[in-house]
Amino acid sequence: MGKKRKQSDTQTAEPTKKDEGAPERPKRTLLGWKDKEEVEEQTESNPDSSSLVFRNKEKVMVTCSRRINYRYRHLMLNMVSLLPHCKKDNKVESKSSKGATLNELIELRGCSSCLFFECRKHQDLYLWMVKCPSGPSVKFLVNAVHTMEELKLTGNHLKGSRPLLTFSGNFEKDAHWKLLKEMIVQIFGTPKEHRKSKPYHDHVFVFSIVDDHIWFRNYQISVPHNESDKMVRGGLDKMTLVEVGPRFCLNPIKIFGGSFGGPTLYENPFYVSPNQIRALEKRQKAGKYAKKVKAKTRRKMHELSNPLEPDEFADMWRE
Repeated sequence: MGKKRKQSDTQTAEPTKKDEGAPERPKRTLLGWKDKEEVEEQTESNPDSSSLVFRNKEKVMVTCSRRINYRYRHLMLNMVSLLPHCKKDNKVESKSSKGATLNELIELRGCSSCLFFECRKHQDLYLWMVKCPSGPSVKFLVNAVHTMEELKLTGNHLKGSRPLLTFSGNFEKDAHWKLLKEMIVQIFGTPKEHRKSKPYHDHVFVFSIVDDHIWFRNYQISVPHNESDKMVRGGLDKMTLVEVGPRFCLNPIKIFGGSFGGPTLYENPFYVSPNQIRALEKRQKAGKYAKKVKAKTRRKMHELSNPLEPDEFADMWRE
């Protein structure tokens, strides 16, 4: 009988297994994907280049005060539906200490901005546009409110799509308009690749300054979809704008350096509060009543000073 071979001789060298793990994913940035090697090269050449990899994580908290009017509540819900990167919260009592409460709520919700709709006397609406926690903050008086339910316009765009922001040339005129433009861009601009947003641009937010007021409009970008009428890239002549809503007008009152307060950076010299307007209207109505009373007294004095002559035919038919 032959000798048995040793066990070590029968074993063959096992092939080395390849690493089956997936390759490391490149870094995701605001402008797209960035390879790790490219990032390392940039960091080696410039150690302070961590700011080049920017990711917009803007989140806006939208809330309102208690005892708000139904029309203003519908306006707030319209804005919530237009901003996919916003978070709703419960109503907040409109008191002098609302700033500290709202700052705490914003920090708890992990937001960086706030839109606070404050209703006074069931008829006046104020909008606080705030960057938290260090400011600045702007207080507006909201006029000419028309919600989507009231307008019933024919425009319709995809919910959650990213808007194009357009501004009139007046925003570059003064420093406070430039500050307001930057705040509007940061709050109303939907971050790229946000998880609740759609990667489309099918509507436009228009902010225009007329008579020192900011007028807001929302338009759908309508493009022909027939096979024969396919639009060439860059053919803007076939695009049309159809209004969607809502509509409102913002009258800036004050710009503060902090969040819901702080030093006053700008104050509108042409602002007149709604209470003063209503008081003036009451005075005008009271002036009308006083004119009527004076007219009655003048008529009585005139009748007393100029009595009628007795009529000689007054008692003719009494017999």
